[in-house]
Amino acid sequence: MPVSRSALERHFAALRACERCPRMVRPPVHGRPVASRVLLVGQAPGDKEPVLGRPFAWTAGKTLFKWFEAALGWTEDEARDRIYFAAVCRCFPGKRPEGGDRVPAPEEIAACSHWLEREFELLRPKLVLPVGKLAIAQFLGERPLVETIGRKFPVEYRGHLANCIPLPHPSGASTWHRTEPGKTLLVQALALLAKEIRE
Repeated sequence: MPVSRSALERHFAALRACERCPRMVRPPVHGRPVASRVLLVGQAPGDKEPVLGRPFAWTAGKTLFKWFEAALGWTEDEARDRIYFAAVCRCFPGKRPEGGDRVPAPEEIAACSHWLEREFELLRPKLVLPVGKLAIAQFLGERPLVETIGRKFPVEYRGHLANCIPLPHPSGASTWHRTEPGKTLLVQALALLAKEIRE
C-alpha cells in the first residue's frame, strides 16, 4: 500500500525541526510529498535551494530536468510530481573559505542518514537515482564515475532492495557529463532510466 501524503508531511515536519548539525545552514530542503517508488538522492542543497524552498532549484536543476525531459518527456513539474527528491544531506553545508560549496563532513552525512533511512521505510523505492559522487558512494562505495554511470546495479540499503541507476552531478562547474566518455555514459544512463520507468 502506498505511503500516505500525511505520513510524508509528518516526515517533513520532523525534518524541518532537525538541528543535529551546527555547521549546516538551515532550513532543510525537501521535495514534494510524492508517494513515488522512484527515489532521487542528491548530494546537498546549494545556497539558492533553501531560499527557493525546493531541491535542484538553480542551474544544476535546469540541467537535470533537461535530462529527464530528453529521456522521459517529462517537464520539471511532472518530474517533481513523479520522483521523490531526497539528498545525502538536507541542509546547505556553507561555503569553503577558498570558494565553492563545502563538502559535508562524514559526521554530518552520518547524522543526516536517518532521514534517508526513514524514506526507504516509507516509500520502499524500486528505483534509486543517486546524483553525483557523494550520493553514489552511499549505495555503491567510492568508485570512479566511469565504473558507475551508464549501468544499473541491484543495491541493498538498510535492508531494502532496489535497482540503482547513478547519474553524474549536473553542475555547471563539472565538465564530466559534457566530455567523453562521460557524455556517452550519460546517454546510456538516461536510456536505462527510460526503460526502467516504462517497465
